[in-house]
Amino acid sequence: MPVPADPTVLRPMPGQPRVVLLKPLVTSPLIEVGEYSYYDDPDDATAFETRNVLYHYGPERLVIGRFCALGTGTRFIMNGANHRMDGPSTFPFPTMGGSWAEHFDLLAGLPNRGDTVVGNDVWFGHGATVMPGVRIGHGAIAGAGFVVTRDVPDHGIVGGDPARLIRTRFGDGDIARLLAVAWWDRPADHITQHVRTIMSGTVADLEAAAPPR
Repeated sequence: MPVPADPTVLRPMPGQPRVVLLKPLVTSPLIEVGEYSYYDDPDDATAFETRNVLYHYGPERLVIGRFCALGTGTRFIMNGANHRMDGPSTFPFPTMGGSWAEHFDLLAGLPNRGDTVVGNDVWFGHGATVMPGVRIGHGAIAGAGFVVTRDVPDHGIVGGDPARLIRTRFGDGDIARLLAVAWWDRPADHITQHVRTIMSGTVADLEAAAPPR
């Protein structure tokens, strides 16, 4: 009987400490990561929360789906990075303490695009950066080194600076079929039985392998 990979193991690849699963790693209640999504970093992959989720001072959430692959240096810029731009200075005086803290009302109303949401089966290339409030669809690819400033459709491929939609991986009809199958939501035992179909089969193969919902 095929055995699924264990989603609770921090380092799933023997001899490769640079790869960590994020779900058993993250502790912040504002970060939600699905099973099997991983981050790869030769320096210290376990520092993901502090080195790769930046300016996370506010209540907005970072949500990452299942089976996402995050290349080294993938970073999420959160809304806390915003500063006022309507006065003579952009410096955030109230955050520095002392009597300056009495003026926290001046930081109200800063631009806030809400939660950053990443779908399932998304691949981030080396050094990709995601700006606040961006929503990235299922099956999307963000190219290496690019800054994602706007929403990415399901199965879209983005690249350039800033990132723009280059193309989609499938036609509209096939994308709709893939979203209907939603293989990433299947139990691990079912996924284990159909790994080859998921990785190299056709959309029709994937539909044929899907059990009734």
